[in-house]
Amino acid sequence: MRQATSARTQDTLIRRKPRAPGRGSGQFRRLLWGFLSAVAATVLGVALFALALRVWPLSSGAITTVNQLLKLAAILVGALVAVGRGGERGAMRGAAVGLLYMGLGVALYGLLSGQQLGLAGYAADIGMGVAAGGLCGMILSNLPAK
Repeated sequence: MRQATSARTQDTLIRRKPRAPGRGSGQFRRLLWGFLSAVAATVLGVALFALALRVWPLSSGAITTVNQLLKLAAILVGALVAVGRGGERGAMRGAAVGLLYMGLGVALYGLLSGQQLGLAGYAADIGMGVAAGGLCGMILSNLPAK
């Protein structure tokens, strides 16, 4: 077993723990799980919303609003998984989840619908995802850890 190494700076002593073999990508793994959780939350939310639309028909404006709320809820779930309560670098991880999630959504929308939004429309969607993810991540990282 390797021992912890230390490095002395001018004022402090920093202890570095050795990394376990194969565990160097823990941050990437949490980010990936957060992204996949956001996608799963979207699939579940869209399925439930489709069932609700069969019972209660809604106007197109209401559908657009619910769609935006589903995106925000999915980003919140993804940030919760990627950052966790009291996690480190919450704003960056949350923003990264939002960027990945909205980037994939914009790309799939463009490919599957055949419609082209303007650059401003795509940028607004991605910006909303980054801002929502970063904000959720900041809030989560400042909550006390369980």
